[in-house]
Amino acid sequence: MLLRATAEGESRPRNLSGKWTVTEGPILESSSFVELTEGVISQVSVQSGACFVLHESNPPDTTTMTLSSDLSAWTAGLEPTSFEQRHQGASSPEQLELLHSMKSDSLDDFSDSIIPAAIRRNDLMALPEALTEHEALKALRSLAEGNRVRRCFYGQGFAPATLAPVILRNVLENPGWYTQYTPYQAEIAQGRLEALFNFQTLIAELTGLPYANASLLDEASACAEALGLAYAHGRQKKRIAVADRDLHPQNLQLLQTRARSLGVELRIQDVFADDLPDNLCAVLVQVPDTRGRLREGLQALARRVHEQGALLCAVVDPLAQCLLAPASQWSADIAVGSTQRLGLPMGYGGPHAGFIAVSDALKRRLPGRIVGLSIDSKGRPAYRLALQTREQHIRRDKATSNICTAQVLPALLSTFTAMLEGPEGLRRNATRVATLRTALAQSLSASGWTLSDFASFDSLEIQVTPSEQQELLAKADSASVLLRAYGDSAILIQLNDTHDEQDIAVLLSIFGIERLSPPSAPALQDIQPWLRVEPFLQQDAFQQYHSEHEMLRLLTRLQGRDLSLTHSMIPLGSCTMKLNAAAEMLPVTWPEFGNIHPAAPEEDVVGYRQLCQNLEDWLSEITELPACSLQPNAGSQGELAGLLAIREYHLSRGDVERNLCFIPASAHGTNPASAVIAGMKVLAVACDDEGNVDKEDLVSKLEAHPGQVAALMITYPSTHGVFEEAVPEICKAVHDAGGMVYMDGANMNAQVGLCSPGRIGADVCHLNLHKTFCIPHGGGGPGMGPICAVEALRPFLPTDPMSDPETPIAISSSAYGSASILVISWMYIRMMGPDGLKRATQLALLNANVVAERLRHSYPVLYSGRNGRVAHECILDLRELTKRAGIVIDDIAKRLMDFGFHAPTMSFPVPGTLMIEPTESESPRELARFCEAMIQIRREIQEIIDGRIDADVSALHHAPHTALDIASDSWDHPYTREEAAYPLQWVRDRKFWPASNRIDNTYGDRNLVCTCEWNPKV
Repeated sequence: MLLRATAEGESRPRNLSGKWTVTEGPILESSSFVELTEGVISQVSVQSGACFVLHESNPPDTTTMTLSSDLSAWTAGLEPTSFEQRHQGASSPEQLELLHSMKSDSLDDFSDSIIPAAIRRNDLMALPEALTEHEALKALRSLAEGNRVRRCFYGQGFAPATLAPVILRNVLENPGWYTQYTPYQAEIAQGRLEALFNFQTLIAELTGLPYANASLLDEASACAEALGLAYAHGRQKKRIAVADRDLHPQNLQLLQTRARSLGVELRIQDVFADDLPDNLCAVLVQVPDTRGRLREGLQALARRVHEQGALLCAVVDPLAQCLLAPASQWSADIAVGSTQRLGLPMGYGGPHAGFIAVSDALKRRLPGRIVGLSIDSKGRPAYRLALQTREQHIRRDKATSNICTAQVLPALLSTFTAMLEGPEGLRRNATRVATLRTALAQSLSASGWTLSDFASFDSLEIQVTPSEQQELLAKADSASVLLRAYGDSAILIQLNDTHDEQDIAVLLSIFGIERLSPPSAPALQDIQPWLRVEPFLQQDAFQQYHSEHEMLRLLTRLQGRDLSLTHSMIPLGSCTMKLNAAAEMLPVTWPEFGNIHPAAPEEDVVGYRQLCQNLEDWLSEITELPACSLQPNAGSQGELAGLLAIREYHLSRGDVERNLCFIPASAHGTNPASAVIAGMKVLAVACDDEGNVDKEDLVSKLEAHPGQVAALMITYPSTHGVFEEAVPEICKAVHDAGGMVYMDGANMNAQVGLCSPGRIGADVCHLNLHKTFCIPHGGGGPGMGPICAVEALRPFLPTDPMSDPETPIAISSSAYGSASILVISWMYIRMMGPDGLKRATQLALLNANVVAERLRHSYPVLYSGRNGRVAHECILDLRELTKRAGIVIDDIAKRLMDFGFHAPTMSFPVPGTLMIEPTESESPRELARFCEAMIQIRREIQEIIDGRIDADVSALHHAPHTALDIASDSWDHPYTREEAAYPLQWVRDRKFWPASNRIDNTYGDRNLVCTCEWNPKV
């Protein structure tokens, strides 16, 4: 019998000279094992032939013993490569070289020179030790096995879905798609923008409404956005909204949360039977509703709503809309929903692409991002984000939405699914669902079961007694089937296009039926009045790609028009575009995580709950804040959740006057927008000449508003990329005034392991898992923005929207938001361990300072902190160069494309500047290339200053240069084609060609086109 020897608390042998525990099991490492003879451990054998005799002075049944030799002498320096070594861009020798260039001897000394001593964290974070990639995957696989995947007929807004392998492999599992940044630089994002344009077309066609945005976070938050839109449309004077009682429960929960923060009275009633109140801004109705019903009287309801001067919002199912008449046909003004059923796994709640579509009169109130068609400088059609859709950054506290993100990757998956199926395939899938529903209904009725009498696209409601309900649920559980109990006298069943004859047979067996009854009526007879008559999705994009080969070529063509981290570093400040390792991404597609309904019972999600508990514990340890909620599925939603928690805390104490939120002038635009949506009033706080919060201005304003201070919102390190020395004093001043401190976690990549939100005095913070903790940007989403908070705020963190709490504080459609991508951050933290996470932060600081130092002689670095250091990002001041050369920030951003780089953050937080964040995962070679590109651009600017070339004919002014430009028969520029396309020698080996010339944003906004129908005359 062979037993493996493992060190106590270790997962594999490291040093055989210490105490050892003998444990039964397979030999996991052939290099060492224990030989057991007649109950006495005699020796450890090593594959190389060496043997180590054990001391046998202890009794034979002892569990510990000491080895007489030290195996570490044999294996010194032969340890497996750690994941941390793969994550960090600089090797140990390279790190030393970088440190010496900054006149520092170690990472600890370097970080100590930057971070104020008063907030420095000297203890090691209490996190699990690092695992290798394979060990972490094995540990996560063990958690996955704790999840039970059932045949799912539950409904309530979530259904099984299948993503075509060609899309799974070439988009979802492809870093060329999931590592792109938000498409703010449109010339190098044309592939993704075209696909999002098709998404908008898909939603507009399904709903019949002419304008759709580029996705929202999920269906429930889309309902909340629709309420906010309607409230703003009524100029915030109509303060009553009505939601039909048969909306999905999670939609009702988010509406209640949003209505309370906006000061809107939300009434939940039967909108078809009950009278509508006066002073009405909106009515929301679900079609089909949560029971699956198609209700008569939708057109009459619309008339009643419009007579009140209010808006009608339809919450629709996209698969149903492939078969049923569009919402516009019965005069809905707004349509919202989720494309989850179009190829997106349930994922225990997400990520899924929410959507919103509106009538023409409401197009300029659409929240979130809109992709529009415009033209470039050569008159060719080109896509870009329209209508300044990051309006909350511009309007700040005047914004009507805090949404600055989208669910780009899930939206694209659904779009490509629809393009692969085409309208005929989508309609066929929807008809299959309706047919299965009819067949099942006839068999149940024929066998004596009582069905509720209503028309439905995909659902059945079986009337039962309480005892029958429990018996049926028990049978379903035994058959590994998930059904939905409705009250104590009904079972709800929702069918889907992934279900087949075997699924129906299992369902029938639960109800004691051996076989289907012969058909007695046409499948679509019951829903004939609701059927769609007019054709839809007749655009070329939905007619040409039905074969896998054509789809593969489309995906490859579009990917080639987008720059991503697969090409070069993306140096955006505050956006932390770091490595999204393959080992972190692999588990996203495991069925044990993807095929789980968010309402699955506790016994089905033991693994998920353990994973979420791990993350909550780890994030609390990292932030030194004990309470955690993983529900917010974007940074902006994390802001809202944290501020709502503060607001509810004050209200619970009777402090109804505490509604002022103090926000520095340098803060992200989402901060004031979130504060307003949380029901607070915003008061700006000045910044001093060094970019820090003006402490005197803050204190004077706190003193001027006694009893009214609710919160201070800060970003740390500051938005200016500096560790402010006075932040503990600032937090204390707010606390002394009775307020709480909210910390924006956008810059958490500079804190992990070195300081913490709790240590600086914050009461709540959100963490961008899509930044610091490696969930990729996905071209603009998905993201996650969980919050950590002090103990006093724990009762006010988001509640489970699938349940029915008395006072819901719901932020997304499910308890854990976009749960299936939490595995990415779990893997990252588990593979890095406490030491690796700390070193990652230190290397991020080091890389930022190396870049700042190398570029300081070409561009002034605007702000710095202790010892002249910056934090994890630096701001280059180009305002003087603009005055001297006439070159603007856009010129530099577009010229960087010719070098194969995305621009840094432009004109934020200071107009006329660039903010650069290199992150820890970029190599010294990549940092050098970026710096060389910036220095070469500075030389080109100097040529303009020296009068050797005019700005309006320079390469800077005409950038980016496309392959069509270089191949053109005509060339009338004073610089050569080579200077345009290959400004440095190394560009030749890694050339990325921008897909379009500089795009005319003004033209696109004046001629707003957001769907495929338009054919520009150019």
